[in-house]
This record gives sequence, structure tokens and C-alpha cells, in this order.
Amino acid sequence: MKTHPSSKIHAFPLQLVLIVPFVLQVFGIVGLVGYLSFKNGEKAVHNLAEQLMKRTSSEVNQHLDAYLSIPHKVIQLNADAIRMGLLNVRDRRTVGKYFWHEMQAYDLSFISLNLATGEGTGAGRYDGKTVTIDDNAIKTPSLPKNTITYLTDNDGNPTKIMATSTWDTVNELAYTEPVKAGKPIWVRIYSYYDPAYPPYIVASAGRPIYDLSKKLIGVVGAEIHLLKLSEFLQKLDVSRFGQVFIIERNGMLIANSGQEKPFTVVNNEIKRLKAIDSPNPVVQGIAKQIQQHIPDLQSITNTQKLNVNFQGENYNVHIVPWRDQYGLDWLVVTSIPNRTFMAQINANTQISILLCFAALVVATAIGIFTSDRIVRPILRLNQASQAIAFGDLQQTVKDGNIQELNTLAYSFNHMAEQLRESFIALENSNAELEERVEERTAKLKTALSELHHTQAQMVQSEKMSSLGELVAGVAHEINNPVNFIHGNITHLNEYTQDLLRMIQLYQQRHPRNDPEVQALAEEIDLEFLMEDLQKMLASIKMGTDRIRNIVLSLRNFSRLDEAEFKAVDLHEGIESTLLILQHRLKDKPERPAIVVIRDYGNLPQVECYPGQLNQVLMNVLVNAIDALDEANANRTYQEIEANPSQIIIRTSLSNSQSVEIAIADNAGGMPEQVKNSMFNPFFTTKPVGKGTGMGLAISYQIITEKHGGKLECFSTLGKGSQIIIQLPISLS
Repeated sequence: MKTHPSSKIHAFPLQLVLIVPFVLQVFGIVGLVGYLSFKNGEKAVHNLAEQLMKRTSSEVNQHLDAYLSIPHKVIQLNADAIRMGLLNVRDRRTVGKYFWHEMQAYDLSFISLNLATGEGTGAGRYDGKTVTIDDNAIKTPSLPKNTITYLTDNDGNPTKIMATSTWDTVNELAYTEPVKAGKPIWVRIYSYYDPAYPPYIVASAGRPIYDLSKKLIGVVGAEIHLLKLSEFLQKLDVSRFGQVFIIERNGMLIANSGQEKPFTVVNNEIKRLKAIDSPNPVVQGIAKQIQQHIPDLQSITNTQKLNVNFQGENYNVHIVPWRDQYGLDWLVVTSIPNRTFMAQINANTQISILLCFAALVVATAIGIFTSDRIVRPILRLNQASQAIAFGDLQQTVKDGNIQELNTLAYSFNHMAEQLRESFIALENSNAELEERVEERTAKLKTALSELHHTQAQMVQSEKMSSLGELVAGVAHEINNPVNFIHGNITHLNEYTQDLLRMIQLYQQRHPRNDPEVQALAEEIDLEFLMEDLQKMLASIKMGTDRIRNIVLSLRNFSRLDEAEFKAVDLHEGIESTLLILQHRLKDKPERPAIVVIRDYGNLPQVECYPGQLNQVLMNVLVNAIDALDEANANRTYQEIEANPSQIIIRTSLSNSQSVEIAIADNAGGMPEQVKNSMFNPFFTTKPVGKGTGMGLAISYQIITEKHGGKLECFSTLGKGSQIIIQLPISLS
């Protein structure tokens, strides 16, 4: 038996090669990562806490800047509106409705105007949702309840009285403090409790307004709900494990990130709480620790960082001052317990240790299992491959250190090469077959499209040919009697004039003393008859001229069935087409007439197929009229009359070799995708039964293929469209 070449090289068992490196790598990597994770996590805890608290304080300050700027912006707008005369302070109903609309745009609790006379008005959300309007009259002994609160409709109009109350506006702090300050200020934090509504605790902004003589008119005010600050704090990420609260410099609680309210209700009255009295134990404990470290909160001018211990737990605390230009001066306190971060670090350390041992056990078991599962199939595959590859075959895979894989490689290379060649041949056959199928499919699609196009052209051509024959026949039948009438009108007019002169001469020569003649003249109203008879003859002549022109236009339009190539006057074809379409251009009950503006240039006669060119003009003008009718469907008669529908027809010489016909409308234009597809066969935007989608496609073929010209469309959405036809003067 021939010795296998791999027996010359010392090789290791496959199971040993798989298990040992795998176990060592897993154990080493898990252990190293766990150790580094613990050290780095421990070092990053402090930095993370600092960054989180700094970011949280910044978010709160930014929210306070934005939220608490709204009242002063609103009262600035209202003061400016009053100063410029846009709001009449004496028209309390209009001012109240104006405030109602402002309440729809701004997240406020109340907007008010209190005049120096004791009158006033306002709009507010007492239940946090519904906006009502208050009307304050001057308080008198006969009118003790001088304030009426109205419910409103969806437009801010008062509908019914919701409540009446008594308000002495000029003695309220919301009025007296801004007047005393003489500038915009924050008045106070104001609370009101009604069991029927949610607790009402707001910050009130006021601004005095003066007339041109510096005389006080009153005070405009705006109030903002402070409970929404607590809602904002509750949404912060830090609120899941820490606490954020806002206090005044006197220690009174404004808002906090807990579920507890910053006030209590005692005997139907809201009583605000200091932070050290908060029902939230963490807020209360942190506030007491701050009071111990910083007894005077007024001394805080920049960010203060504290590490305090509360209930045996360490907390990182940041105190950041916040103030605005109108007098608010608050402190934002953020506290985060250290265990929030260290608990995760400790848990990660324990998990890392457990993972090291688990990974060692699992890696060993997996290595043994995997190696066993790999070796057995390889041995079976080796036997099969040796049987298949028996013979003198060249080997391409070099020897390695694994005996089993060396033996497998010799047999596998041979089989892989054979399979590769077979698959290559099969892929080539499939590719060739797919190319043939695609080629034949493309040819069939092209043939089908051309068939549809040809059928549509034949139908359209047959229709236009039939129309031409009908028009020519009608024109011929009308022409003979009209020519007879028109030819005799001249003689009739001469005879009538002779008779009238005879009557006039008779009247001059014979006195009017014959009673019978006089009676007959009066009966037939001879003077009117003589005058109206001449007008009637002129009208008959005008009518016959009109009929002859129509017949001439019909005969000209009947060139649709002509195939003769000849030189024609383009203006004659345009006018004939316009005459045919006169019934669509004239005024109707729903709209005025469509104005046709002609801007004809001095054109030579153009060699063309007149009938087919008339077909193109008909299609383009019909599309323009359809577009104008569609645009006018959404306009009233008066709107159309103010901006009438127009079709502008311009002809000119493009150069010495070609002429140009431009037909433009002032309809709604068309989108880009419609403009790009309008000359495609069967494309139409009209309803089913109104258009076939072949008119412009056939027109395009007539102009470009039959006449060697150009047919282009330019359209701007909302402004209109323009079709430009360019034709060579001579095709010879």
C-alpha cells in the first residue's frame, strides 16, 4: 500500500487543537475585560455624576428661561397693541376676546387688563383646560359683584355666565405693585383653591401702561401655572433615582421632581411649604443638610457643590442660582445618591467573576463537544472523498499540522473542481437562456405597444376623416342656398331703394289730403317702415356674410381628410379652428367668454399637410379650453370676470427657414410629471370617457415625423401652460 504524504509530518490531534486555544482565549478575555471594567467604572462614577448633575441643572435653567419668559412677552405684546391703538381699552368685550385667542397660543393661566378706573377684563383657565372670559365693571354699592365669568364658544364669543364674583382690582397687589414699580415686574406667587377645580398656584407678571401724556391707563398682567414646573422636573432622567427641586431664597418650595405637591390644603386654603417641611423625605433631608452647610441662602451667587449624608447614604448635591431681569431669584437643587452608580459597578464586578468561571466551564464543554462533532463527519467525509477521488489527481492544498484535514483536502479539492466546472457551465447556459427570453419579451412588448399605437392612430384618423367629410358635405349643402340669398340681396336692396325713392317723390308731389291714403300710412307706420326696412336689409346682408364666412371656415377645416401636401396660410387654419370652437369660447351662465388674443406675425405660406395641421391646432386649442374650464370650476363668476380666462395665439418667424406658433393659456398649469408624460400614447388626466390620451400623442407625431418640426410644452404650476409648434417653411 502506498504511504500517504502526510505521514512524513508530525501532526497534532484535532480535538487538542480546538479545545486548548479556545478555552484559554475565552478565560483570558473575560477576566481582563472584567478587571478593566471594574477599574474604569469606579473611576468614571464621580465624573458621570458631575456631568449628569451639570446637564440636569442646565436643562432646568433653560426650561425656566423659556417657560417664565412667556408672561412678560405676552404683556409686552398687549402693552404695545394698546399703545399703538390696536386695542381699545374701553371695548372690554373685544379685549377679552383678544386675550381668549392669546390663551389658545400660550401656555398661561390668566391674561388680564385692569384699568385705573376699576374696570377690567381677562381670560383664564380655571380648570386647567377650558378658557373663560372675565368682565370687570366698576364696583359700586348697587353692583357689589362686579365681575362676570363667561363660558365661550369655539371663536371666543361669550355664551353664558359661569359665575359672578367681587374683585377690587385697583387694590390688588397685581395692580398696585407694578404701578408702584413703574416697570414690568413679577408681582408674587399667588394661590387660589376651589374644590371644583385643580389647585391654582401661579406666578403673576404685571406691566403698567401709560398714555402719551404719561398718565396711567392701567396694568396688563399674565399668570403662569407653577405646577407645570413639577411636571417638567418629573420627566427628567435624573428623577428616576435622584431628586430635583426649586426653592426661593427664603427656602419656600416652588417645584420638585417627586409626586408630592409643594403645598398643602388646610381648611380650603392652599398653604405653601418650605423645602425643609416637604412631605418628600429626600427633599426634606437634603434641604436640612443644605441649611446646615449654608444657613444664608442669599449668599449663594454661583454653583455650589456639596457631598452630604442622609439616612446613612451619600449624596452629590448641586445648587445653581437662577434669576431673571424682572425680579425672580430662585435656586435649582439637584441631588443624586452615590449608590445609583456604585450599585451597577459592584453588580458588574460580580457578574464578571461569575462569567470567568462560567466561560471556562462552558468553553471546555463546547470545545469537547465541537471537536467530537467535527472529527467524526470529517472522517466519514474523508473515506467518501477517497473513494470518489481514487486515481492520479494533482493536489492543490498543501500539507498542514492536522492529519485529518490534510487527508480531506486531497479528495475535496478534486470534487470541488469538478463541481465548480459543472456549475460554471450551468450558469452560462442559464444566462444565455435568460438573455434570449428577455430579448424576445422586449420584442413582443415593443410590437404590442406599436400595435396599440397604430390602432389608436387609425381610429383617430378615421374619426377626423369622417368629421372632414361631414363638415365638407354640410358646408356644400349650406353654401348653395346661402349664395342664392346673398346674390339676390343686392338686387333686393336696389329695388327697395327705388321703391322708397318713388314713395318719397310721391309724397312731395301730391299733398297729403287723401284720407284713405293718410289712414293707411298711419296704420302701417310708413315712416318707421321705410327706416326699418333699410336696417332689415343691412341685417340680412350681415347675416348672410356671417353664414358665408362660417361655410368658408367649415370648408377650410374640412381639409382634415386631405392628404395633399401644399402651401397654405397658417392664419387661415387657426381662424377656421377658432370659428369651429366658437361655441366653447363664448360666454355662458357660469362664466364670461374666454378671451382670445391674437398676436400674428407676417408669415409666408408654409408647405404642409393642411388637414393634419388643422387636427393639431384643434387638439391643442381643445386642451387649452379644457384646462381653463377645469380651473374656472373652482371660481365664481365675479372672480373669473376680475381675472378673465385667456388664450394667447402668437405666430412669428423663428428664422429664415421655419415659423413658430405659440398657444398659451392662463389656467392652473401642470405638475412636472404630467408635463413629461403628456405626449405619451394613452396618457390622459381627463375623466374616463372624456379623453383617449391619443390627441397630443398623434399631434406630436404629425409635427415631428410628418413635418420635421418640433412640439414642446412649457408649464408653470399655478400660472398656466404654453405649447410651441415649430414648422419648417419648406420640406423640399
